[in-house]
Amino acid sequence: MITAHGLMKRFGNLPVLRGVDLQIDAGRVTAIVGPNAAGKTTLIKSILGLVRPDAGELRIDGRPVGDDPGYRAGIGYMPQIARFPENLTGNDLVAMLIDLRRHTPEIDRSLIERLHLEGEMTKPLRTLSGGTRQKVNAVIAFLFMPDLLILDEPTSGLDPVSSSILKDSIAAARRDGRTVILTSHVMSELEELADDVVFLLDGRVRFAGPVHDIKLHTRQLSLERALAHMMLRVEAA
Repeated sequence: MITAHGLMKRFGNLPVLRGVDLQIDAGRVTAIVGPNAAGKTTLIKSILGLVRPDAGELRIDGRPVGDDPGYRAGIGYMPQIARFPENLTGNDLVAMLIDLRRHTPEIDRSLIERLHLEGEMTKPLRTLSGGTRQKVNAVIAFLFMPDLLILDEPTSGLDPVSSSILKDSIAAARRDGRTVILTSHVMSELEELADDVVFLLDGRVRFAGPVHDIKLHTRQLSLERALAHMMLRVEAA
């Protein structure tokens, strides 16, 4: 479980997180949504320890996120755009990460086969198409069977078959009791995958709870329309 209390972050004179309070329950898929500059990326980077909040407290399974980076070993992260050494092959990257971990009880290579990446894993990353690189990113995120998966626009650039395979992997992770955090601009995708939604606007949590509840709260039939309704209501206030 991830809990945040009073998270504050500003960059220069720009406030980005303004007292964020939330709870992300274990074993569920939670979508973090909001318009551009809502604070989504800063919140995710705070969970990853890549950004240090100016105030507030952030805990993962009761452990405060702070100076000890050891907790990251339990996180699989799939950024929207991964920055890997371009001269490495996919196999080189996997081997390097396994070597860095040293003590890894289980390795999940199933996505390599399911995404038909066997032939592509021997090629330098610089030669791969955007969609194939995204598949490699997915392999890396799921590789160590992490308890927490953070997936930023995971199906971006994927063909429908590959997108379906990745969605099945997300659903399987939830069935295994793992926690998944998703971001996506495709609301129908989030509605398909997510149990819960955290809606950020202007650095504040405007809603946090089950997807069903936000639709019930706004009397809208879809997640997309429910979020649009809440945005309009905030703007009119």
